[in-house]
Amino acid sequence: MILGYARVSTEGQSLEAQLDALKDAGTDRIFAEKISGAKRARPELDRMIDQLREGDVVVVAKYDRLSRSLQDLLAIVEAIRAKGAGFRSLAEDIDTTTPAGRLVFHVFASIAQFERERISERTREGLAAARKAGRIGGRPPALSRQQREEVRRLRDDEGRRIAEIARLFDVSPNTVRRA
Repeated sequence: MILGYARVSTEGQSLEAQLDALKDAGTDRIFAEKISGAKRARPELDRMIDQLREGDVVVVAKYDRLSRSLQDLLAIVEAIRAKGAGFRSLAEDIDTTTPAGRLVFHVFASIAQFERERISERTREGLAAARKAGRIGGRPPALSRQQREEVRRLRDDEGRRIAEIARLFDVSPNTVRRA
């Protein structure tokens, strides 16, 4: 049996292109879900793997639909192999039912992991450079230094309630507590 798996990360994304590709590939059954690939708990993926039998083939439109990390991807493909099933990725033309397909799968997976790590490294370098230049990321403070001092004075010296101070400065009570 040929089983398809389709996944998108957010509710705003569409599964249609993946579903069409899987139908064109002749899948007998498709498991689809909208959930982050970074999360290991993916109910439809788990259900599909549980139902695999010897000789089945799992088909995905792109292999990154299974996982965002190399380790997780390899673990999922190993779980598929342990059930006696194969794995095919349409976009990369990978078919782990053959020795050459298994080799290509591992090479592509390694390259994808390398690229994700490089992106993360470049992001960290960019943030460090921005900090060195005096730019600090994140949301600007809701209260200036003078306003924080006034909040403390109103609370400590005048004994005003936190909710009242929050209304005066048009901020949340938690902002007042942090000040």
